[in-house]
Formats: sequence, structure tokens, C-alpha cells
Amino acid sequence: MHHPAKRSHVLLAAVAASSALLLAACGGDTQPAAGASAGDGEKTLVFSPLALKIPAMQGLAKGVQQYAPSQGYQVVVQDPNLDPQKQATDLKAVVESGKADAVWAIAVQPAALADLVKTAQEKNVVLLLNGVPEDYGLSGPQPGITFENIQYAEQGTAIGEELGNCINEKLDGKAQVIFEENAPGTAGKKELETSAKDALAATAPDAEIVATIVANDRAQVQTDIGSALQGHPDVTVVLGNNDEGALGAIGAFKASGKDLTCLTEAGGNDEVLAAVKAGKIYASVALQFQDAMVQDVDHITTMLDDPTDDGEQISVPQKVLKTN
Repeated sequence: MHHPAKRSHVLLAAVAASSALLLAACGGDTQPAAGASAGDGEKTLVFSPLALKIPAMQGLAKGVQQYAPSQGYQVVVQDPNLDPQKQATDLKAVVESGKADAVWAIAVQPAALADLVKTAQEKNVVLLLNGVPEDYGLSGPQPGITFENIQYAEQGTAIGEELGNCINEKLDGKAQVIFEENAPGTAGKKELETSAKDALAATAPDAEIVATIVANDRAQVQTDIGSALQGHPDVTVVLGNNDEGALGAIGAFKASGKDLTCLTEAGGNDEVLAAVKAGKIYASVALQFQDAMVQDVDHITTMLDDPTDDGEQISVPQKVLKTN
């Protein structure tokens, strides 16, 4: 099982990578939505992202502040600033005060919110949390709590299959491939990478992975792929597993004066989507965080009909976007 902190770290990376899918950024401390005031029949939704200093978290907060009031909520945004204890303390205080009807938290460290879960259930405050029940020391469906995660295996299958499609279309089914992998301990690493390799092998069985690099930051990826190309000068294909890895691959091939014929990845930030449109990336499995925001607020509304009902396990929507 993945460490809870690792799962949160990867969600942070995924959200940050997909900031272009969010509404315009907003700043500020804990505050209600602009113009909002508690009125008859209005419920209070407390949103606690990882940190408002992260542009994508600012954008997501702005989206919640714009959409949730149209659904009858006063919105309060808290800023834990990547401090798991501050997040837990601030959320528990507002839940215990009786001022919150619902809490949506992107946990900095899920284990730190274990006590919050118990308190919220006692007070019939519904929760929407990132990850899965096990991250919070729980097992199975929970009354008044819905969990949201990323479908890593589906991502891997899609990027592997689309890479195979590109190889079949442009390289007659034969290619040498550089495979990008996540660092050890990264959430979803095994699911994404195993499914990607399986899908690639099934779709383009004559493709061969000849080198593997770890996809961390873009500059390091560019350096590592540049080195791999020296030992494998015939490589024209890269299976990337995140935005920075894919963009680093593009930079490496450009710096080496080589053609990158096929590249797929998962994430879908604005720079990646521009590269897909320009034909530099064959396909991106783009996480739809704007759709997720609407989905999540609507789901909270449903849970509030009966906070004692078991919540669900839902996923961040994703969409395969391909070059024309």
C-alpha cells in the first residue's frame, strides 16, 4: 500500500500539472466566497486545498467559490499551506463549532485527518477527501464520506495503447522506445507503469523498450534522455508518464537534432495540450479537474440529503486528447 503522504504528493503534482484546466487563480487567506453570506436554507462548504500559494490550488479554490454559491452554499476557503497539522486543526475547529455542513479537503497528509473523520461523522458533517479509505485508516465505504482518486491503471492503459497506435501508424509497428517511470514510492506507480507496458506490448508487439529513465523534473529528464540517445541513436519513441517528463523528452530530442515520432503521456497541462495540438505529442490522457470540481460539489449536495448514508469512491475524470 502506498504511503499516504506520497499519495497526496502525487495528487499535488497532478493538480499542478493540470492548472490550465482550472479557472483563473485567486489569492487570499481563509475567506467566504465574494458576496456570500449565510442565508435561509444556505449551507456552508469548507474547502481546504493543499496550499493557496500553489497556483493550481488557487484556481481550484476560485472555481469552488464561483460555482458552489450557485448551488446554495456559502464557501469558506482554508489555507493549510502544506502543513498537515494546521490543516487538521483548522478543519476540526470549524467542524466542532457547528458552522460547517460539508468539508472538501485535499489532504496534505491523509493520516493527519483521521480524528477529523470521526468528529465529522459524529456531527453529520459530510466529507469529500482525496485518496481511498485505507489512506485514512479506514476500510470500505463510510457514512457521510466520499473519496476521490485518480485511475492510474486506466491512464497507463491509454498511454500505452495510444503509443502502440502511433508506432503502428507511423513506424510500421516497429520501434525502439525510451520508457519514463516515476520515482519509487510514487502513488500509482505500479498500476500506471504495468498497464502502460502491457498495453504497448499488446498494441505494438514489435516495439522494444531499450532504455528506462526516471521522470522527475523537466531539466533532469532532458539530460537523461539526451544520454540515452547517445547509446540508442535509433530511438524515435518515448512513453512519458507525466507532463514534465513529456516536455523534457521534447526538449531532449530537439537538443539532439533528432525526430521524436511518437510520444504519449498523462496529465494534460496547458503546455502539453499546446504540444498535442502542434503534433509534438501524439496523445495525452488529460485529467479534467474543472469537471471534477463541478462533480465534487454536486456530489456533496447529494450526500447532504442524508449524511448517514455511505459515501462512494469516485475518480477524477480524464480524457484522451490526440493530435489531429
